[in-house]
Amino acid sequence: MTKTKENIKNLISEGKLQEAIGQLDTLIGEACKDDELYYLRGNAYRKLCNWQQALNNYLEAISLNPQGPAVEAHRMLMEILEFYNKDMYNQ
Repeated sequence: MTKTKENIKNLISEGKLQEAIGQLDTLIGEACKDDELYYLRGNAYRKLCNWQQALNNYLEAISLNPQGPAVEAHRMLMEILEFYNKDMYNQ
């Protein structure tokens, strides 16, 4: 599976996000409880600006591994979504 994960990481970095999501869906659908797969799928959805799917996948990864990289990814995405510039509302 490591080779498959590397392939998926390459697809994500190359911007082939739908292809990466398709492969991740297949792997996750095989009853795999690998937090890294959910984390990677969250990253792909984040790059597609699909915030809800990204958050859902990060939360699933966190439920499987509360110490994994999805914790930081979730925190950063929440900061981005909660950010607003108060001065922009006064113009």
